[in-house]
Amino acid sequence: MIPLLHDFSNATVLVFGGGPVGARKARRFTREARVVVVSPEFAAADFGGAERVRAAPDVREIGDWLERIGPALVVAATDDEEINEAVVAAARERGVLVNRADRAGNGERDHRDVVVPATVREDPVIVAIATGGTAPAVSKYLRQELEETLDGAGEMATAVSAVRNELKDRDISPDRRRKIVTDLVNSPEHWTTLRTGTSNSRQVIEDVFATDGSLSTDPNETNPGETK
Repeated sequence: MIPLLHDFSNATVLVFGGGPVGARKARRFTREARVVVVSPEFAAADFGGAERVRAAPDVREIGDWLERIGPALVVAATDDEEINEAVVAAARERGVLVNRADRAGNGERDHRDVVVPATVREDPVIVAIATGGTAPAVSKYLRQELEETLDGAGEMATAVSAVRNELKDRDISPDRRRKIVTDLVNSPEHWTTLRTGTSNSRQVIEDVFATDGSLSTDPNETNPGETK
């Protein structure tokens, strides 16, 4: 399997199953998408603001739900194997992406079948961990290990993006841009200040330009070897 990132902004995700697994899937996708959860009962769990529809569709009605909702992704998360099979079949028939929560690591795959990985987020940084659905406990363990490692990565990515754009606007040569950005990313001092909250990305950006006279943002300052 090859990991890909998919933008679900303005898309709909349809989840069949209102148990703890369905709730977890719903929470994952409400970060971006409109999520509709269909189930005859709902667990006392956080569904992340998903729309919950109390219904018990049989296998002959699954296709109708897909036609009505028009999802970009369907999740089969019920405890009824026959319903889950029907969800997968209906999604494949309509060319819709499908995630089957009860059998992620087994059986034949179709190119529309997806595995939802464990993720660590430090926006805009996202790290995904997957075992092809064969060992979710390993994914969970690695996610917990990476949470500390990625502390501050979001602020660093924001700073790096801003510095790169500013250097391009100033027509700094590609080789020099790469060196400045690499030095920033490899700086233990900047990582430490971002992780401890001593500085934020804006302060780091200002520091990068302040420490190099030739990159000064002050139009009254003179570059080395240049006279006013």
